[in-house]
Amino acid sequence: MNTLHIKKGDTVIILSGDDKGTKGEVVAVAPGEGKVIVKGANMIKKHVKPRKQGETGGIIEAEGALYASKVALYCSKCGQGVRVKIATEGDKKVRVCAKCGTKL
Repeated sequence: MNTLHIKKGDTVIILSGDDKGTKGEVVAVAPGEGKVIVKGANMIKKHVKPRKQGETGGIIEAEGALYASKVALYCSKCGQGVRVKIATEGDKKVRVCAKCGTKL
């Protein structure tokens, strides 16, 4: 089983590609593929066929998957994408910013 440094609900910044510099929330994570879906980034057009009577088909825009290596966690204190360290808080492991030590 693969693990990723990104979790659902994290705020990330995109490091490369057409949407470079875009900040957004992670909507879904696929650890097996090593991909994440970021809200409002990497928009693709999908052709949708009507499935029920009265439903309309057409072309809709949806978020596409990105490789997790192309995104970094966003630290609000640093104001940029950062790497993560694992620190222990009591008996729990927490993710902290490697630069300033802020809990993420």
